[in-house]
Amino acid sequence: MTSPDVRLRTAPTADLSGTELRDLRRFLDTAFAHFDEEHWGHARGGLHVLATVGGELAGHAAVVGRQLIAGATTLRTGYVEAVATAAAFRRRGVGTAVMAEVERLIAGGSEIGALGASPAGAALYTARGWLDWAGPTAALTPDGVRNTTGERVFVLPTPSTPAGLDPGARLVCDWRRGDLW
Repeated sequence: MTSPDVRLRTAPTADLSGTELRDLRRFLDTAFAHFDEEHWGHARGGLHVLATVGGELAGHAAVVGRQLIAGATTLRTGYVEAVATAAAFRRRGVGTAVMAEVERLIAGGSEIGALGASPAGAALYTARGWLDWAGPTAALTPDGVRNTTGERVFVLPTPSTPAGLDPGARLVCDWRRGDLW
C-alpha cells in the first residue's frame, strides 16, 4: 500500500534547526537497535532527505560525500547513511520515495552511489537497481589499507561512472571513526 501524502524535503545539515536535528536524532534512535554518536556523525554534513506523512517524520536518508577506490580508480561517491522508515509507515511507499530522491541527488553529482546494507535493507536496494559489490572491501586507515570482511556494500552507477569499472575489484573506502562502511 502506497501512501499518497508523502512529502519530501531535502536540506543540508546546516539548514536544519536545532529542534529538527534533535527530532531527527530521536527518530533515528527509535529506528535502529543501535545508533550511537559515530553513526549520527556519519549522517551529518551532507544532504538529508526527510519524508513526512501528515506532518509526522516518516522516513530519512542522508547523502554524504566520500572517496572510494575501485581497483586503481578513485570515485567521487554519494554515500548513503541512516536510511530509516518509521514502523507505522513501512510498506507504504515512504522508503521508495526517499530512495528515489537520494538516487536523483547521487546521479546529479557523484560518479557512483554506495551504501552499507543491512540484511533487512538489501531487498529494497536490489529492487531499485543497486548492485551488490562482488569484490572484496577494504579501508584506507592510518596504518595503511586494511581488509574489511563481512561487509555488504551496494553501489549505484550514475551517468558519470567511469567506463569499464570492475565490480569484482577491491573497493576501498576512506577512513573515518566508527563503522567504516
